[in-house]
Amino acid sequence: MQFEIEIATDGPGLYEFTDAAAHPLRDKGDGLLSLMVRHTSASLLMQENADTDVQRDLMAFFEKLVPHSHSPAMSYLTHTAEGPDDMPAHIKASLLPVNLCIPVRNGRMRLGTWQGLYLFEHRDAPRTRQVAAHFRAD
Repeated sequence: MQFEIEIATDGPGLYEFTDAAAHPLRDKGDGLLSLMVRHTSASLLMQENADTDVQRDLMAFFEKLVPHSHSPAMSYLTHTAEGPDDMPAHIKASLLPVNLCIPVRNGRMRLGTWQGLYLFEHRDAPRTRQVAAHFRAD
């Protein structure tokens, strides 16, 4: 079974989509859910969903690690025509996962107590992102 999850973003951040991924799996039994973000400037993360400080700290870390192209530290970048956030977004997406695989038992993802699924948006402008999903039953 394949399906797609659309996620509206309003700029950089982590957008949880755990429920959107879980809903189509109800009553599907055991198997494996594979997810892939269909964009080159966003990532997928399985991350803590209880304390929002984790998300804020991740955002701060990656902004410090890969600042916008107008930063003197990024003066070597040549792909700048689409704005100062574009090439840094591609770099972040190359450092982070763009796909995830999650075991499913009795129609429920086998996530840990504090784990959630997130789209990590790396671009500044609002976007609608798509995550392609494939569930393969055992």
